[in-house]
Amino acid sequence: MSPHQPLRLAVPVDPTDHVLGPHGAPVTLLEYGDFECPNCKQVAAAVRLLLKRFQERVRFVYRHFPLEEIHPHALAAAEAAEAAGAQDAGKLWAMHELLYDNQQSLKPANLRSYAQRLELDMARYTAEMDDHVYLQRVREHIKGARLSGVHATPTFFLNGTVHDVSFGVRSLFDSVQMLLEEHPR
Repeated sequence: MSPHQPLRLAVPVDPTDHVLGPHGAPVTLLEYGDFECPNCKQVAAAVRLLLKRFQERVRFVYRHFPLEEIHPHALAAAEAAEAAGAQDAGKLWAMHELLYDNQQSLKPANLRSYAQRLELDMARYTAEMDDHVYLQRVREHIKGARLSGVHATPTFFLNGTVHDVSFGVRSLFDSVQMLLEEHPR
């Protein structure tokens, strides 16, 4: 790929993805994130604001990209989010928020307490975490990220094209607005 061509999403959004917003939204914002990444925590609040501002017109997709070599608890946090989502799709998003809000506390005992707070079936949660039931799913997200050229978190794709937020998320809001103007209601 030419250095002047923007990176494209290699693995299209599919029914197994974690999605907020309408299926037919004109704009899809996809994030590859890491629950232990301080930059991901910062943009999580901005993404919530973006979704509120462009309600019903933007679809948000979250995929895991735990940077295990620098964030030792990120992989287990991703598995915990998957375990919550397997019990109830809404619980994945509640766990997503808890993990970012408590980013300094992602050890197994902390993850377990978040699962209890979300009133998950704890026997199921414990068995699935012990057996790493969702590890393969997280690894598939990582593989898809690498195929898309992702090296860091957060990495965003806007309608399938990488969107650089290294200088702030204001440009993300502006780009979403421009795309929506191209697709009037």
